[in-house]
Formats: sequence, C-alpha cells, structure tokens
Amino acid sequence: MRLNTFTDYSIRTLIYLALVKNATLVTRREIAAAHGISDNHLMKVVHFLSRNGYIETTRGKGGGMKLARAPEKINIGKLVYDCESDIPLVVCFRDDRTANRSCKLNGVCVLKGILGDAHKAMYKALERYTLADAIAKKTALQRRLGLRA
Repeated sequence: MRLNTFTDYSIRTLIYLALVKNATLVTRREIAAAHGISDNHLMKVVHFLSRNGYIETTRGKGGGMKLARAPEKINIGKLVYDCESDIPLVVCFRDDRTANRSCKLNGVCVLKGILGDAHKAMYKALERYTLADAIAKKTALQRRLGLRA
C-alpha cells in the first residue's frame, strides 16, 4: 500500500509545525523550502489541513499557520484516512456502477476481501500513533529541517 503525495505532504507539514515553537506562525514557503517541495503543491494541503481542523491559519502580513492542537492529539491513522478515504485502493472498491462493470472478476473474486482486510489493518496500525510519536527524535528532525532546537 502506498500513500499518495498529498498525504505525504500533509504529514510533512504537520511534522514541521510540531517542531516549531507553539506561538510561531509558519508560512507555506518555509515548509516547502525545508522539505524541498513545491510551495504550489502545499496550497491544497494547507487548505485541507485547515478545513479539517489540523491547523489554524492567519492571513495577511505576519500571517501563517500553526497546529490547531497538541501533537499528542493528532492521530496519524485519522489523518491518513482523512487524506485518502475518497481514493479507492482498487477500482472495485469504488461505490458506483462503473466500478462493478470494470472488472470481469467482480462478484467471484476473493482478492477484494483480502485487500480490504489489509487496508483496514493498515489504518488500525496507524491509529496507534500520534504526531508526537512521529517527532520523537525532535532535535535531530529540527536540525535536518534547519530549525533551531
């Protein structure tokens, strides 16, 4: 199973925000530069994270973003689910008629159940962790991203 780029960038954004001092507002440009990714790609990510209550944003001069809650309160499994729940693992997981007609094995294939079990197991495993767990090596992560400890 592979996470999409959107989910990857969402996690990286939250990690960065968790590593800066609480009151500090951070810009997309700072996060993009630290991770070596496109600021334009982060635009949708930041909008999504804000809309879903992971971050708070402030517009205008001196604006930026910060975590909306403590890293211990941000569940990695929920975040990944929020980012990817509308993307089916395989076409037969889609909830429409096209999906039912797109595979000749539909209705007799047990692979759908096997993949479904694996998918659920992945989320169950991820639900055991929070953003705080992801930043356990805080000082090393801060150094790697060019942040002051």
